[in-house]
Amino acid sequence: MNQILHGIFTASRPISWVNTAFPYGLAYLISGGSLDILWAIGVIFFLIPYNIALYGINDVFDYESDIRNPRKGGIEGAVLPRSMHSPLLWASFLTTAPFLIILFAVGTWVSALWLTVTMFALVAYSAPHLRFKERPVLDSVTSSAHFTGPALVGATITGGATTHWFTLSVLAFFLWGMASHAFGAVQDILADRDAGLSSTATVLGARLTSRISTVLYLMTAIILFVLPMPGLLVGIAALGYVLITARYWNITDETCEQANSSWRVFLGLNYFSGAVVTISLAWVLL
Repeated sequence: MNQILHGIFTASRPISWVNTAFPYGLAYLISGGSLDILWAIGVIFFLIPYNIALYGINDVFDYESDIRNPRKGGIEGAVLPRSMHSPLLWASFLTTAPFLIILFAVGTWVSALWLTVTMFALVAYSAPHLRFKERPVLDSVTSSAHFTGPALVGATITGGATTHWFTLSVLAFFLWGMASHAFGAVQDILADRDAGLSSTATVLGARLTSRISTVLYLMTAIILFVLPMPGLLVGIAALGYVLITARYWNITDETCEQANSSWRVFLGLNYFSGAVVTISLAWVLL
């Protein structure tokens, strides 16, 4: 049992939990919510069960690609034996179902719509027959929805009001998510092609994908610059992503795995950017 629990924990990518829980919690508060039980339920759901399902389903149906990928097996993704596939799928269902029942029951029809879209994107990304992750461009759009979806649920579940500044913030976050997915796939081009998988990166190539990611990150920063404070501060932090990807402006498919070093920096930059957002908003609100 301990081995199964450890496998599920590893597959859920704990280093990335905050990327889905934080958007829900922050959007909930911005839209007029407070640190109440519904805030806690949503944060816990998007912190752990959501990530068990998101990455667990992905690991099960990406097994053939992952065993060929030299970067898998650590913080960037588990490679679990086939015997763990069934427990992972059951864990994905059993941990998410109770939370979904509550969130659907107590939310608004708008939050129910966004929650449905978010969970569909979660399943459709990896599940057989749908496999949005193998549909170029749609793969990056769907991946970005995994992170912006929780924010939209949090902003609408209380029925509170949001402003056009929030809409622009979500747009910036969405572009950031697309850029992050596309650039993250660059390092996997050879492994994905070897496994017969398609993606934005395998179709467009390492160089063009890296350049598109750089432009999308720059667009993210520009949008943040036009927002009220602390938009400027967050936009400056966003420029860090531009610098990371711009280094690979001329990368080739043959050298695509070199992008892994910057991807590891990207994981650390996420925490720095999150800290900037948290501290800045706390300063403004207080």
